[in-house]
Amino acid sequence: MKKTYLLLASALLLGFSACDTARQTQENESQNPATTARGDGPTPTGAVMSKGGLRVFAFDDSQKYPESQIRLNVPPAGGVVEAGPVQFDYDLSNYQLTRMTPHSNSEHMANSQEGQHIHNIVDNEPYTAHYTTEFTKELAEGDHVILSFLSRSYHESLKHKGAYDLRIVTAGNPTERIDFDVNAPHMFYSRPKGEYVGADTEQVMLDFYLVNTELSTTGNKVRATINGTEFILDKWMPHIMEGLPMGENTIKLELIDNNGSLIPGPYNSVTRTFTLKAE
Repeated sequence: MKKTYLLLASALLLGFSACDTARQTQENESQNPATTARGDGPTPTGAVMSKGGLRVFAFDDSQKYPESQIRLNVPPAGGVVEAGPVQFDYDLSNYQLTRMTPHSNSEHMANSQEGQHIHNIVDNEPYTAHYTTEFTKELAEGDHVILSFLSRSYHESLKHKGAYDLRIVTAGNPTERIDFDVNAPHMFYSRPKGEYVGADTEQVMLDFYLVNTELSTTGNKVRATINGTEFILDKWMPHIMEGLPMGENTIKLELIDNNGSLIPGPYNSVTRTFTLKAE
């Protein structure tokens, strides 16, 4: 009888050890994209919209950083700087620049080999990516709307409160001033951008940044017109576009109300082009 008890105890210990090893392996794989098997890419959140040979869907399964914060110290909000090279200096908390975002989504989208970074957008022009908290950037004479936000290595923005900084900065002594209400609803364009080559052309991420508004089925939305085909987006999430042709593609984004009317704002309608290449 004693021998039977010993055999049973040994079996239980081996079982617990195996379960614990499996649990640790699963945790390591979920944290390390290099050990994660390549799947089908981001998981759709909601319906997959198919139209005009294109497939568009939202996804929300990237690693979250709810505690991450960004603040631009200089140039100061409402401040005046000399036109030309302007020093930018940020405070970041709970976010590591240059780190590769540990999620399998990075395997399916254009991914910066320099890691996580800051998207700096001036007057809704194409963003510049920055991998340090201090850098200089040219500002022409005039008032400038500056949006900064934290980005994963594959350029997906962090969208929680505290993950962005929006301010107006004046360079030089402009004769004409802008009328920009920082408390009004605004949309800023982020991705796609530039050229996509090879496997990066299969799933192209569409990402934009909203300030002072939300999207819903009964409220504001974003109208995305991709190569002339219209899609209505009612979730503020990144979206995947599939089926895009090689060569130049055009996308138009509009922030609209529930009746389909454009919401007033200097950047709430924007058109950009990007290019896909086989190799």
